[in-house]
Amino acid sequence: MGVTVTDQNEVTIIGLSGKIMGGPEAGQVNETINALIDEGKNKIVMDLKEVEWMNSSGLGILIGTITTLKNNNGRLSLIHVSDRIQHLLKITKLSNVFTIHSDLETALKDFA
Repeated sequence: MGVTVTDQNEVTIIGLSGKIMGGPEAGQVNETINALIDEGKNKIVMDLKEVEWMNSSGLGILIGTITTLKNNNGRLSLIHVSDRIQHLLKITKLSNVFTIHSDLETALKDFA
């Protein structure tokens, strides 16, 4: 799994790529989120455009991210969520837990 971090309009965009299946990836994402919060950055957009696959452990990473952000007065939006991941969120009844936007522009407007 790859992780990239960029900033735009006071919002931090985390781009994930590859397969998100837990293990070391969970620690990598968690460390990234905690570092951003320590820097005072708590408006996060997670871009899933390059994610090939996600299992239940991957969902756990997303849940951990949103929980950490909420506990630090932050917000998380997901963008470019594939049909496969949308289905996974729906069958696990997590689709209502996450704010999902089709693209970055829409997500940035929501944070404004």
